[in-house]
Amino acid sequence: MRKVPAKRVAGEAAGAVGKKAAPAKRATAKKATAGKAVGASGKAAAVEGAPPARTVVGPPGGESRTALVRRARRINRELAEVFPYAHPELDFENPFQLLVATVLSAQTTDLRVNQTTPALFAEYPTPEDLAAADPEKVEEILRPCGFFRAKTRSVIGLSKALVEDFGGEVPGRLEDLVKLPGVGRKTAFVVLGNAFGRPGITVDTHFQRLVRRWRWTDETDPDKIEAAVGALFPRSDWTDLSHHVIWHGRRICHARKPACGACPIAPLCPAYGEGETDPEKAKKLLKYEKGGFPGQRLNPPQAYLDAGGRPAPPLRAG
Repeated sequence: MRKVPAKRVAGEAAGAVGKKAAPAKRATAKKATAGKAVGASGKAAAVEGAPPARTVVGPPGGESRTALVRRARRINRELAEVFPYAHPELDFENPFQLLVATVLSAQTTDLRVNQTTPALFAEYPTPEDLAAADPEKVEEILRPCGFFRAKTRSVIGLSKALVEDFGGEVPGRLEDLVKLPGVGRKTAFVVLGNAFGRPGITVDTHFQRLVRRWRWTDETDPDKIEAAVGALFPRSDWTDLSHHVIWHGRRICHARKPACGACPIAPLCPAYGEGETDPEKAKKLLKYEKGGFPGQRLNPPQAYLDAGGRPAPPLRAG
């Protein structure tokens, strides 16, 4: 039986050009577990041995700072090729709609928010309208989003703050946005990056999971993750980087069962083998348009539709 090497050469995958090296399966105890390797095409190929252990592997042995930066940036480049149309998955037409939709997206999916906000914005199109709204009516509209009472307080509260402190306009500065009810750094960077074109890193649950899985950082605090990952990339890359990572986390690198055998960056991933490595079985785990399902936006950008993506269904459709 052929054994998988216990250590991979640090930076080998990141430094390769036009050639992908097989990801190594690291031992979780004293003995290395035989697993499956990834071929040069990026697709997993089975080799003789036991199934890969589902434990989290350690960081690449001896990886230098320079090697980490190279590997991280190559992962981003690879994901940019896989998801050239990556975009924010919340429907919005202006900064106010994006701000409200992002606040509503806490503890629910962007799809559910997109199915809910059309009715909200039809009834309350401006901060002035929402600030003066009857909370009970807003709660009824937001009920499908979950935590609808708290979210109602937040969106009405931030609307009042916009009217009273910013003339009914969404501010374009981080320090102003985070003062609004229900708005933290994550929400602020979503708005700054996608409504104002100001770079920012969106550290949501998908982003946290993947950057730790890729060993870009061991931090657990979102602010520290933001700082650690931001230091690996030029500031101009931050917003698109966030989209690439989040899209990959939603579609391929899932929390409980990542589709390792269908992953385009498997050769660069130190956690390869945590999920399904068989290519055919892995394909069945893919979500959204790559798995035959529509994406999360009701009104996605044309580039997404041109690439074969499908719009999501409206609330209660079908």
